[in-house]
Amino acid sequence: MTPPMNGKVNADLDLTMSRIIKAPRAAVWQAWSDPARFAQWWLPAPYKCRVVEMTLSPGGAFVTEMSEDGRTFTPHLNACFLAVDEGARIVFTNLMSGGWRPTENTYPAALTATITLRDHGKDTEYAAHVMHKNGADRTIHEELGFHDGWGTVAAQLARLVE
Repeated sequence: MTPPMNGKVNADLDLTMSRIIKAPRAAVWQAWSDPARFAQWWLPAPYKCRVVEMTLSPGGAFVTEMSEDGRTFTPHLNACFLAVDEGARIVFTNLMSGGWRPTENTYPAALTATITLRDHGKDTEYAAHVMHKNGADRTIHEELGFHDGWGTVAAQLARLVE
């Protein structure tokens, strides 16, 4: 897995996943940066995602909603992009909303996620490093199905771009 920004994964606080996607990095980046394409893979099926706002720049809002039936949507993610290195890295947190505004609610767990894209021959290494403020939040996120959920959406992303 690609190392996080500081080069260290804290096993007590962090969760990670990675996979090789058989598509060029530009295609994976487009699936992340285009809200219409992003909505096609961001939540594990059969859930549907609606992108409310995605301003892919530092301080930009990252707001999604989810639906089981495709008709009634409820809040899913209210986050803020911290860093965006085009084609290579996205860092976001649910501790703030767009414009660097602190959030009231970080349910189910407070987190900061780094998504890294690296060339792997003609393919792309897709890696997620998700940091939590404490062990309890890490445990909640893991028990809610981090590995299955983030792995499933990475597989859906791969199917979209491969």
